[in-house]
Amino acid sequence: MKTISCMKIDEQLLKSYSAEIKTYKEKEIIFREGDSPFFYFQIIEGSVKINNYNEEGKEFIHNILGNGQSFGDPMLFIDKQYPVNAVVLKPTTIIRLPRKNFINLIKENPHVSLELNACLSHRLYYKTIMTQNMASHNPIKRITGLFDYLKSYSDCDDTHSFNVKLTRQQIADLTGLRVETIIRTIKKMEKDSLVKVHERKICY
Repeated sequence: MKTISCMKIDEQLLKSYSAEIKTYKEKEIIFREGDSPFFYFQIIEGSVKINNYNEEGKEFIHNILGNGQSFGDPMLFIDKQYPVNAVVLKPTTIIRLPRKNFINLIKENPHVSLELNACLSHRLYYKTIMTQNMASHNPIKRITGLFDYLKSYSDCDDTHSFNVKLTRQQIADLTGLRVETIIRTIKKMEKDSLVKVHERKICY
């Protein structure tokens, strides 16, 4: 699979439009479902979980993001509230830019706008593929669909070059499978050379 790393806006460019750097503690909430979008967020260092909960209170994880990745971008272009939460998984440093300044930045820097559009289209494409795979009853297809989606955010092109930075429980939450099923299926995928596992770390 050929992957295309989604863009990271240059930090100096962000700062020139009055971006600020903020630090967050583990489990701190950056924004909640129902909040209005006021900022562009880009992770400098750390990890952020994008999630929501159904009526029964069961958590659904949409993504887990790391260094250089942005989140909440699409909501800056439409008059809608966040449909998800953004929760810090470990101490995290983020650069954030007010919505109005962000819009000015992309208006005045057309190359950023084009790259951002390509990135959002890329995310939508792989999100659609992942959603299709999630409808499968085959756990391998669900897991590979997830891994392909996460790998699409990286610069990793080769087989087994992408380090899946998720616990078995997080993979279960993302795929809707039981953690026991994840453990069993990962072992089968390793046997079939679909993944490599070293010291419990999965490479896809």
